[in-house]
Amino acid sequence: MSALTSDTPIFRFAPSPNGLLHLGHALSALLNHDMAKASGGRLFLRIENIDLSRCTSDFEEAIYRDLSWLGIGWEAPVRRQSEHFDAYAAALAELDAMGLIYPAFMTRGEVKARVAAHEADGAAWPRDPDGSPLYPPDDRHRSLAEREELMATGTRHALRLDMQKALERISGPLFWTETGDGDRGEIAADPALWGDVILSRSDAPSSYHLSVTVDDALQGVTNVVRGLDLYAATSVHRLLQELLGLQQPVYHHHRLVLGPDGRKLSKSEGSTGLATLRDNGLWPVDIRRLAGL
Repeated sequence: MSALTSDTPIFRFAPSPNGLLHLGHALSALLNHDMAKASGGRLFLRIENIDLSRCTSDFEEAIYRDLSWLGIGWEAPVRRQSEHFDAYAAALAELDAMGLIYPAFMTRGEVKARVAAHEADGAAWPRDPDGSPLYPPDDRHRSLAEREELMATGTRHALRLDMQKALERISGPLFWTETGDGDRGEIAADPALWGDVILSRSDAPSSYHLSVTVDDALQGVTNVVRGLDLYAATSVHRLLQELLGLQQPVYHHHRLVLGPDGRKLSKSEGSTGLATLRDNGLWPVDIRRLAGL
């Protein structure tokens, strides 16, 4: 894959238009804005809308409105993921040519049942850093004939990365450079913790892991500033960068804005939505204060 290169720091804010922005998004957007300005860098806005069933134009317009109200500017044009499915398909084709992708046919219900049956016998099923069970190995071990037969009958499937094979293709350990609110310095990446991650869904042509890695490279992003909830996922992104021959950004994972229950905010938390706070008479300076800036 080809990617932009630049001596100027390039930052990006990349929200999904599947709900209204809240204080947590404001913190991330403002940090990207402030760090880009302090370094003499550039700020891009990316709309991550690969999930066409949940992302809407109304929410996208609300993102532009909220960011403009906060005083955040960005360079045109805005990159909308739904307009770049061909770039993700090209990356998938590269990985497929390496023999690192396989079709995964098990439904969520089937995975859940398999895990429940396994744990009913007292044995723990391995889980990823987010707590989700790793995908069972059944589909990875299917013969080519079995896969072709299932696909010929139209059985819905995702495409997953064969993690073991992927790790065998790289030489030496993986690291990333971290400057954020957790551990800093050279951080050891451990993508194996995530198992055979999804790279393309049956209802979407890409996954978060693949599209964010490809987009950051094609946009020449040098500094990724995002929440600590994505800290562990960086291991997967570093692996994909290594496999696809892509540049490695510097990562800055910032603290999360937590709700009254101590959990990270969600887009359903209306009381912390930027539109609600604006309608209640708050100003951008108040948002900075509430976000801890």
